Amino acid sequence: MPAKFKIGKLVVVGVGLIGGSFALALKRAKAVKRVVGVGRTRKNLAVALRLGIIDEAHTDAARAVEGADLVLLGTPVGQMPEIMARIAPYLSAHTVISDGGSTKQDVILYARRLLGDHFARFVPAHPIAGTEKSGAAAAFPELYRGKNLIITPQPETSARAVRMVSAAWKQCGARIVRLKAQEHDAIFAAVSHLPHVVAFALVNALARRPHPRRLFGFSGGGLRDTVRIAGSSPEMWRDICIANRTGLLAALDDYEVELEMMRSAIESGDGAALEQMFGRARAAREKWLLRASARSRD
Repeated sequence: MPAKFKIGKLVVVGVGLIGGSFALALKRAKAVKRVVGVGRTRKNLAVALRLGIIDEAHTDAARAVEGADLVLLGTPVGQMPEIMARIAPYLSAHTVISDGGSTKQDVILYARRLLGDHFARFVPAHPIAGTEKSGAAAAFPELYRGKNLIITPQPETSARAVRMVSAAWKQCGARIVRLKAQEHDAIFAAVSHLPHVVAFALVNALARRPHPRRLFGFSGGGLRDTVRIAGSSPEMWRDICIANRTGLLAALDDYEVELEMMRSAIESGDGAALEQMFGRARAAREKWLLRASARSRD
């Protein structure tokens, strides 16, 4: 891509935290001329227009993508097959398509089947950034600054498409990392999808106990820190769990083994075993945070 990289027409399908922040970051970098937003609800699109995230709003994705230089699918992964089938006949021969989904193998299968000749210009991607909030009002331009952007291009993916998507995310402040789709899904089943399932399950377990209002009323920072991500979109996480069920079930198996060991130690009153397990976890966490801090300074 040229040094003064600029997208003429960007179409964001799903103007929420991911898509909206992408548009705002590119606008701040003066790397996009016009942003068209596509969504299911006029209310969210009106918010996106009011906040200056998009310049034009549509509820019809097919009409919106005509003549686009780049299309970003920022919807939950379960909505992507319908969207891909809808936009495929209206994509221009130069249009590059990408996504921000948290699973990659399923999205690639959808794209291969539904985008036809446009598949060569589809770049599967996943920004490793987010909050528990959703909707256009949650978007902010600094979301991707210093964060990883995973791409999983296929053998057919054109070099030009990869360059454009990579350049766009670099303008947002992200670092580009390449992974194989299977590797991506296995990693994020463990470090992202599992923690969300655990957070949702913990809140549900507490809410089912007698007098949950009183219970939550006495909770402190420990519970809030642990279950913060249970405030995330149920629709999005439903789709992710189903799409990556193989990887997620394997991660759940490992987690259940660890929980069972801790339960056994508690049941038998084995304080030494508990302390050892807690110590290993603390040391591993500290090592991870040190590495993360070093990377952020690079």
